[in-house]
Amino acid sequence: MVDLRSDTVTRPSAAMRQAMASAEVGDDVFGDDPTVNALEARVAAMFGHEAALFAPSGTMANQIALQLVVPPGGELLAGGDAHVLVYEMGAAAVMGGISSRTWGSVGADLDPSSIAAMIRKPGGYTVATRAIAVEQTHNLGGGGVVPLPTLAALRDISDKHEIALHCDGARIWHAHVADGVPLSSYGKLFDTMSVCLSKGLGAPVGSLVIGSAARIAQARVIRKRLGGGMRQVGILAAAADYALTHNISRLAADHERAQRVAVALAKYGVVDPATVQTNLILVDLSGTKLDAAGFVARAAEKDVHIAAMLPHLARIVVHLDIDDNALDQAITVLTGILAEEA
Repeated sequence: MVDLRSDTVTRPSAAMRQAMASAEVGDDVFGDDPTVNALEARVAAMFGHEAALFAPSGTMANQIALQLVVPPGGELLAGGDAHVLVYEMGAAAVMGGISSRTWGSVGADLDPSSIAAMIRKPGGYTVATRAIAVEQTHNLGGGGVVPLPTLAALRDISDKHEIALHCDGARIWHAHVADGVPLSSYGKLFDTMSVCLSKGLGAPVGSLVIGSAARIAQARVIRKRLGGGMRQVGILAAAADYALTHNISRLAADHERAQRVAVALAKYGVVDPATVQTNLILVDLSGTKLDAAGFVARAAEKDVHIAAMLPHLARIVVHLDIDDNALDQAITVLTGILAEEA
């Protein structure tokens, strides 16, 4: 079976499992698990921030961060296809009491001036904007990378209007490898960040919230409130630490393999390889006789598993468990289906 549904399907390597088995642990709710403490310090330093906090999921990490910068009744601006709004079960509203307004579904192709025009100041009877959230890389933008100058412009806008800037950086490691931007250069632009260790880097569990020491102290309270306080979490932190040490630079191989898929599928008019920057490939079936569900089902019959994202949009995600043989199998199956419908 070739599983290209997501980069969350990876399994720990033998070396990662050994690191987990030998991890020194304590009780993280009391703050005395040395392995997770070291991981948090390491990740904060990588992004040039004061502190970080381990969370069991990317959704929890994002929602903690949003609650740090947007009070109940405040407004968050984000893209119409933003993960924090589309794929997190309405948590910003339900858990944080956060109002939201969106710009169009443009993926990573952001227009800072248009976003600036949306900002509402306090006063009167409108909801004041308290934060902007961006996604790096962008999931429904096909793994697109938001350029550093665009993010810098949003930082300037946020400073001018005295609002916060949050980064959903679940796959920011891919942006770092694809564009060569240092992680610290990203970090200095954001008030809060979330980064994921179980997407792309291959850890089984875990994301981190990044920010100032004062914000992370409050994040610890919010995490406990959301049920995210865990005990001997060093077992998971050891896997995350292993992933950071061994699995960042190898992401370039995933990007190269994603390009191979894109070029193969481009012959059928469903992918533009120029838009594939990292490890995600969006397959636009609107010009074919297939819909996403049918394409996914037919591929699954031949042991190739991909995801249906929208009625005519499927997603392929390359990851560290996919070698060249698996990729060749997937390309043969997917191009075969498209050729049958041509």
